[in-house]
Amino acid sequence: MVFLWPTFLWLLIALPVLVLLYAWLLRRRRATALHYPSLALVREALGARTTWRRHVPPALFLLGLAALLLAAARPLAVITLPSQQQTIMLAMDVSGSMRAADVLPDRITAAQNAAKAFIADLPRHVRVGVVAFAGSAQLAQLPTQNHEDLVKAIDSFQLQRGTATGNGILLSLATLFPDSGIDIAALGGRQAMRSQPIDEVGRAQGRKPFTPVAPGSYTSAAIIMLTDGQRTTGVDPLEAAQWAADRGVRVYTVGVGTVAGETIGFEGWSMRVRLDEDTLKAVALRTNAEYFHAATAADLQKVYETLSSRLTVEKKETEVSALFALAGAVFILLAAALSVWWYGRVM
Repeated sequence: MVFLWPTFLWLLIALPVLVLLYAWLLRRRRATALHYPSLALVREALGARTTWRRHVPPALFLLGLAALLLAAARPLAVITLPSQQQTIMLAMDVSGSMRAADVLPDRITAAQNAAKAFIADLPRHVRVGVVAFAGSAQLAQLPTQNHEDLVKAIDSFQLQRGTATGNGILLSLATLFPDSGIDIAALGGRQAMRSQPIDEVGRAQGRKPFTPVAPGSYTSAAIIMLTDGQRTTGVDPLEAAQWAADRGVRVYTVGVGTVAGETIGFEGWSMRVRLDEDTLKAVALRTNAEYFHAATAADLQKVYETLSSRLTVEKKETEVSALFALAGAVFILLAAALSVWWYGRVM
């Protein structure tokens, strides 16, 4: 805990001074007390509870005063609060390599099940959009709060050839920022089935000028990209990640499958698919996000559970002066109430 006005903490010196003053008053009262012929009779008449009762109100008053003095110093604490994240884009790989069965029952089914469970756990106020990418990227579902529409979009995935991870990031960005100048048409269809320079996709016309912000500083949206292979076509994912970083959008990357990879057949083709962890880690690092590896369906489920907790709550440094002031007021009122109840006076 830190304090905005730490100089006010010097006022806490008053507390031991008040304790010494209280002890002096008690001693002075004993010195001026009347002498009774039998002190034992007086103690029996007053009862044992009188001794500790008389110290309770002053102790509560001192606690309340300490809390008020701490509140005056304006304390800051890191506490967990509901996230301001309002939109999450799921960019999911639907390339042919996702039919590999090293993640049971297969990669695409495990990814679909985990994504649907992730959506089900999100608060209803969070909007989710879905982008499917293979050789090109397509917007499967605009950001919505309707979980049923999102499940239908995920269930409708069709596996295709190619892996354009950069296109998936850019189409997610274009959905979040319609005026960013990203040519959505260039990200999908046949023209996207080749390596593309990012300048070809980020057209100058229609692009609003903007000033780059700190990576990860945009708290209203995030992108989660799930893929199992290396980029084979489309825009360089690191250049796409830079576009996201310049707009403050975090791109969390999830690698599905094994680093060693395996050989699969698809539409008459035989190919060996490997997980490009280095690129996925670099994308996450560049956008101030995190990379997760999921080698099994259970791992993938845990990854989405972790992302759900990260994106729906966040830790913030927040001023808690009001809490200390409230606690101080409660202690002081309780001290006064007990004093009136037991002794008929306010301390």
